[in-house]
Amino acid sequence: MNRFAKFLTPLCVLCLIVVGCAGSPAIVAPSKISTPSAYWPTENWRTSTPEEQGMDSQKLAQMLATIKEKKINLHSLLVIRHGYIVSETYFGTWEQGNRHNPQSVGRSWTATLVGIAIDKGYIDGTAHRILDYFPDRTFANLDPQKQAMTLDDVLTMRSGLEGLVGDDRYAAMQASPDWIQFLLDRKMVAPPGTKWKYCAGCSHLLTVILQKTTGMNPRDFAEEYLFKPLGISLIRWTTDPQGIPFGAGGFGLTPREMAKLGYLYLRKGQWDGQQLVSARWIERATQEYAKVDVDPHFGYGYHWFTISSMAGYAALGDGGQIILVIPGSDLIVVTTAETNESLFELIDQYVLPSVRE
Repeated sequence: MNRFAKFLTPLCVLCLIVVGCAGSPAIVAPSKISTPSAYWPTENWRTSTPEEQGMDSQKLAQMLATIKEKKINLHSLLVIRHGYIVSETYFGTWEQGNRHNPQSVGRSWTATLVGIAIDKGYIDGTAHRILDYFPDRTFANLDPQKQAMTLDDVLTMRSGLEGLVGDDRYAAMQASPDWIQFLLDRKMVAPPGTKWKYCAGCSHLLTVILQKTTGMNPRDFAEEYLFKPLGISLIRWTTDPQGIPFGAGGFGLTPREMAKLGYLYLRKGQWDGQQLVSARWIERATQEYAKVDVDPHFGYGYHWFTISSMAGYAALGDGGQIILVIPGSDLIVVTTAETNESLFELIDQYVLPSVRE
């Protein structure tokens, strides 16, 4: 059996349970994938028995019993296969319609907006240098490394910028009158593109760049090109002092809404007759550009974690917020929680083995 261990970044608890060195990684065997034709979950998800989608309901029931026995502080857990919810459980006082703060899962939504902007020609590609978007500003600690930092470096968490550390990781930035100035004034601690270093605030650069390049408030851009086509009503989105939505998250979603991003990626950017984001972007966003330094099975794409041991990728947020996509099994797992328990261990022990065909 694989050994699982939690890791903490210096910036936030990601609640990633990473596969250790003992044993072989639990690669999911490819299965026959059904492509939806008449059904898309824009208005609502359809449900199914696990067996109808080639899964073992007893294995999933064992998982729920384990959650209860161990008193794991989950708020919700959804398992979706072939576009159908086969298991949906809410815990405590949480209900299906409750919106949850997905924490850093929001970064994966922001990165998707960047992909859409590139597809539409607003952004000329990920090789564009970050400081070129701010020609009217002067930044501290300016050197050739900072001048060379690109959009690709920020998307892959290899900006080279000094990270935000400490329990109140956003406090200093949020207390400043200009978050972009605060971020880009920071010194470089590595050449850009060379070292993975989780930068909690750097994702905010992306929404600012979206506003500069599209001429739209990122919230309006997101609603027109992503949220509304997916059937999601965006209730709120935290903003900086200049009114620009926070690129690292700050909006509320239901678990079913979270699952729609996973399904969009699983279907290679297609949604109900529209190509919302290109298949090329999906491919680029979910490939590994850097290793997450605590475990060889975890890597990082464009604001998505790659998980070689599960042959999948995930959007992850503090406290157990997860959108996990396993393309080979046509499978999505979503959790919301307030825990540092081993959620990936549960998925590895119960959800993945429940796939029978």
